[in-house]
Amino acid sequence: MLVPKKRIMFLCINNSCRSQMAEGIAKTLKGDEYEVFSAGMEPTHVNPRAIEVLKEIGIDISSQYSKLIENHLLNSMDIVVTLCGEAEEACPVTPPHIKREHWPLPDPARATGTEEEIMDKFREVRNKIIELVKEKL
Repeated sequence: MLVPKKRIMFLCINNSCRSQMAEGIAKTLKGDEYEVFSAGMEPTHVNPRAIEVLKEIGIDISSQYSKLIENHLLNSMDIVVTLCGEAEEACPVTPPHIKREHWPLPDPARATGTEEEIMDKFREVRNKIIELVKEKL
């Protein structure tokens, strides 16, 4: 008997960096167990640096796009993971059957410094997401 996959959604305000990376990483590492989604409260675009740091480890998110939270989809999840404080505070109320988690990660898009220093911040967040996906899912 085929067991249906659990459904998980990663949320951030803009759905441009952290939630996009989490979607790509979770699809790659846990795609056999989870149907993976991401969304934001104020979607913008997928950050090119997020695409680049995942490409470095063989994950292609270049076809992903920034999406607005849709309540009907959100309410069909098994797990909702917020990745920034703003998303945790602004996330719509979900039914009690949905497990809620918060993985507070710094926004690499706000990093300053040289291009290499900024990319290192993206890599740090990417690596932390990998660790959390392996540990918590």
